[in-house]
Amino acid sequence: MSRSAESPVVSAAQPAAQPAAESPVLAVARRAKAAATVLAPLPRTARDAALLAIADALLARADEIVTANAEDIAKARAAGTPEAIIDRLTLTPERIAAIAEDVRSVVALPDPVGEVVRGSTLPNGLELRQVRVPLGVVGIVYEARPNVTVDAATLCLKAGNAVLLRGSSSAYASNTALVAVLREAVADAGLPADAVQLVPGEGRDSVRELMRARGLVDVLIPRGGASLIQTVVRESIVPVIETGVGNCHVYVDERADLDMAVDILVNSKAQRPSVCNAAETVLVHAGIADRFLPRALAALTEAGVRVHGDEAWQKAGAAAGVAVTPATEEDWETEYLSYDIAAAVVPDLDAAVAHIRRWTSGHTEAIVTGDTAAARRFVSRMDSTAVMVNASTRFTDGGQFGFGAEIGISTQKLHARGPMGLPELTSTTYVVTGDGHVR
Repeated sequence: MSRSAESPVVSAAQPAAQPAAESPVLAVARRAKAAATVLAPLPRTARDAALLAIADALLARADEIVTANAEDIAKARAAGTPEAIIDRLTLTPERIAAIAEDVRSVVALPDPVGEVVRGSTLPNGLELRQVRVPLGVVGIVYEARPNVTVDAATLCLKAGNAVLLRGSSSAYASNTALVAVLREAVADAGLPADAVQLVPGEGRDSVRELMRARGLVDVLIPRGGASLIQTVVRESIVPVIETGVGNCHVYVDERADLDMAVDILVNSKAQRPSVCNAAETVLVHAGIADRFLPRALAALTEAGVRVHGDEAWQKAGAAAGVAVTPATEEDWETEYLSYDIAAAVVPDLDAAVAHIRRWTSGHTEAIVTGDTAAARRFVSRMDSTAVMVNASTRFTDGGQFGFGAEIGISTQKLHARGPMGLPELTSTTYVVTGDGHVR
């Protein structure tokens, strides 16, 4: 009997089509998954040995890394990239030495893998333990700074994870050189080289593939500007840990020490304005505005900060001979990352809370006050990863919190919130031990 043309059976004269070749992105993800299986049961000594090998290799091959980095810098200058961005892109022997020292500091951190989070003996005699285990394969999508390549890789390895690194095209030569060094060092230490891989490709397609590699990639962590983070959050079918856009606020309460308030405000804004924990808005209680605003304007002006203020700030600026730009609604939602700050006078603490809850990105808020009850009320009404009482917003940082290095600052509400150290790069497994128990 002859078969119809619609039959799925293929005749000998017409060989079956070969399956399409796997894309390079999925290929590296598959290798990372295999490497993660090898990494998970390794003892701390094996992982630490790999990190020490990385630190040594960075120093030994610094010239090679700097040469590759020079290629990126030349392209950035030819493209008219601002010098501030070029500085973030630049690697020097001194900076590489500092990165190597940071790797050694990660070695000294406590090992999260195997930590018992909680445990008990159940009434039926079963022993229950919740134990930290590696996440598996962690994908990092990040911009500009090639030092993140090493930071992310070493933190992931310390926590027993394989890592897929997708940096920006502006640092492609630098990242390629760095990952080559990292892979060789890891392999020399007896770990699978595929525990550290650079995601191939410089265009957006490779990022899209990474975001769709569910089942091969366990979690994605985007680090960079708001556009990058939101794109990954919206489009990824791989679970995402959302890191921090920082529209941070400082509220100066009626009972604040004015000298302390000025110091905290200037430090929060001007100590390093280009980072996510820098303050972007200051709110001042109306009861002290006439005394505080002139002092704040003088200090902010001296620090080179431009104020985008409401009517009260504009009047104070005119009286002090300081130009204050009229604030718009856009200013309240802006993460400037520059020497700019939005400023308003509010009638009371409740108004400050309402303003912050409307405009915050959920990163860090600060209150300056001598009133303990006001501080408690402010803290209880905030919905951010960190709330500072009489302290600068700049303290929201893994190193400052004593966690050691951090992979980023998460502004979501899942298992990782705030500065993400090594424990946040793990999940948990429940281990139940019985003696022939049946249910």
